[in-house]
Order: sequence, then C-alpha cells, then structure tokens
Amino acid sequence: MSDKEKRISRREFLRVSGRMVSALAVACTGCATGRRAATSVSSAIRLERQSTGSEIWQITTEQFSQSNIYCELPYCSADGRHFVYERHNPNLPGNNKTELMVAELGTWKQTRLDVASGLTGCAISTDGIFYYLKRSEGETLDLMRADLSAAAPERVYQMKDERNLTSLGTVSTDGRYYVCGKRLADNYTMFGIMLVDIEKGTETTIDRDPFILNPHPQFEPGVGRELMIQHNRGGQYSPEGKRIRLVGPQGATLYLLSIPEGQRTELQVGKPYTTPATGHETWIGKTGEILLTVMADGDYAPDKGNLLAVRAGSSARVVAGGYKFNHLGVSRCGRFFCCDDWQGTAKIVIGSIRTGKTAVVCESKASMGGPQNTHAHAYLTPDLKWVVFNSDRSGFPHVHAASVPEGMIERLSV
Repeated sequence: MSDKEKRISRREFLRVSGRMVSALAVACTGCATGRRAATSVSSAIRLERQSTGSEIWQITTEQFSQSNIYCELPYCSADGRHFVYERHNPNLPGNNKTELMVAELGTWKQTRLDVASGLTGCAISTDGIFYYLKRSEGETLDLMRADLSAAAPERVYQMKDERNLTSLGTVSTDGRYYVCGKRLADNYTMFGIMLVDIEKGTETTIDRDPFILNPHPQFEPGVGRELMIQHNRGGQYSPEGKRIRLVGPQGATLYLLSIPEGQRTELQVGKPYTTPATGHETWIGKTGEILLTVMADGDYAPDKGNLLAVRAGSSARVVAGGYKFNHLGVSRCGRFFCCDDWQGTAKIVIGSIRTGKTAVVCESKASMGGPQNTHAHAYLTPDLKWVVFNSDRSGFPHVHAASVPEGMIERLSV
C-alpha cells in the first residue's frame, strides 16, 4: 500500500467528518427516550496502517468531551462485536448530558443506547451487560442495564437523588450486587463503599475509610463474592472538595472486601512490599489473581518489570517488563493484558500473562496530558482482534480502534 493510500488529507478529513457528523446527528434525533436508535450510521475514519501492521481507525468525529469509558475491563458485548463509549453533550435537554454510544467493530455503525447522568457509576458485567445511572424526573437516580448486543435499556433499581457517588461501578457475576464508591462526609474527610442488593432492593455502606477517595471497586469475575478496593493512603481533599493530594508518602495499595459482610483482606503490594501502586489494576479472569502496575523505580524499573500479579496471602510476582507500564486491562478470557507505555508515543502493548511475552500493537500518539481522555486507556476486545483506545493525536481527544496484527496473539502464546 502506498503512502498516498495510507494517509488522508486534512481537507478530506474535514469533508468526511462533516458529512458523517451530520448523518449521525440525524440518526440520533429523538432517541433521548432510552430506546436504541432505529437507524445507524458509519462515522469512522481510517487514519493509517502503522509499521506493526495495525490499522488505525478514528471512531468519533464530533468535538464532544468523549472517551472509551476506561480500560480495566472491556466495555464490550458478550460476542465482542460491539463496544460502548461515552460523550458529554451540553445541548441535551434535562439533567442527563452524557450520551452512551454503541459502535459495531469493523462496520463502525453507531447507535445511541441512551443518555446518562455521567460517567460515574458505569459498569460492565462479565457477559457484556452494561450498567449506568440516569436521573429521572423528581428526586431519584435510576440504575439502568442494557445488553450491548441488542436489548433496550431497563431500570433495575431506583435510589434517592444521590449526588455523592465517586467512582465507576461494578457488578457481581450473578448480577445480584452493584457497588459504587461514595462520599460520606460533607467536608470530604470520609468515604465509603455502597453495596446495592438488587434482588432485595436495599443499599448499605459496607466499608468506610478516609483514604478510599478513589476506590476503583471491582468484583472478582468468578464466584463474585470478593471486591477489590484501591486504598489511596494519605490522600486528602479540602473541606470544599478541592483535591489537595491523591496519595500521601505511603502511596497506594489494594485490599479485598468480602461481600456482603465487608471483611477486609490486605494484599502485599505497595509499601512496604513493592513500590507504590499506580492506581491501575484489574482481576486476571477467574484465576483469583490481580494484575496491577507499580511505580517504575528501583527493583521495579522498566527493564526489571513494573507489571505485577498478586493474590491474597502471597507476594507479588513480575508478569512482564521492558516498558513503563501504566494503565492496563485484561482480556475477558484472562489470558492477555493490554497496557500503555507511559513515555514517548504512548505505545499500546499487549502480552501473555502466562509467558510474559509482549508485542506493540501500535503507537497511540496520545499526549498523556491532564484530561483523562488524553490517556490511551486501551483494552482488548473479547475476540482479541481489536484494541479500543483514546488519543488526541489530531489535537482533540477521540475514541480510536486498532486492529491486532495477524498472528500476534498466537506468537505471544508460544
């Protein structure tokens, strides 16, 4: 393929973007009711084929504040054909200014799933059921769920008009429990873990601590009765809610909570066991292990490996090295990881958790700036054929997808 074929001119980019944006706006008109849009359009733009063999597609074209949600779990349907991303649309009526867009991989057809109160509280189950929060009329907040493959959204729980939630959500494997972080004190000195029992229709606070201000709660995807919590020791807010520091000198660590009892089990990561956790972690399938990154210094410098795995009662082990690993995700099968290399062109690296072999899928060219959507936050789709990520390579943050080069997964497994 020639360089001319690989690139798209700025004029052509703007022309195609404008046409697709207009079509998408027409397709989404009138779908604020929560029903999946009856029509869909393809709005992606092929940007290039990189030296690794990966094809890079820009999925979004409008200049909304938008992201692929996050990376620690794949926000994809069970069959891997669809993924959901979010965008803030200030022109929407009412209190739900976040649009949830579902895109089909490969065809790039898009539909609007629904609107939501924001990114806070969003969760994805192990079988591709997406959960989110939506403000209804009156003083209530609805917990909604939808099958990303086809089904229209439905309400599963209604809580009071809760404005103190602080994290993404998480759902147990059987769909019974939903969890989200919560601020418990008006002066920002105490935080908690809110457990919703969807079956019983109740909500309780099962843990409280001044340092779980950014808890990243995640249900273990096997039995689903353990919850991983990020502990930002020494983190602090001002009484008015301005963040003073995310962590103190001790740095971050992790612990487990039993569900529904809330019994803690400490994990041997962060000081004094390793360098501090970076705050990026996820379960390795149903193995009972957790994959995480720690600060890439000393014994955990990039050449030695700062990508670790840990389980309750055991020391952490190094999974892979060679890069300054930061944000991460694990494939739904639990066999492979996906990380951004926090330096240079922000390469997206995948690897085998079993063999430790790694390979670069592409350069994300994300700027790694202050806004979260300038971080790649890359994850592997369940079929292991695509990586979905953010990048502001164009000068504005957009959602992208990169094809996993043919044979790469197989080579990592040997």
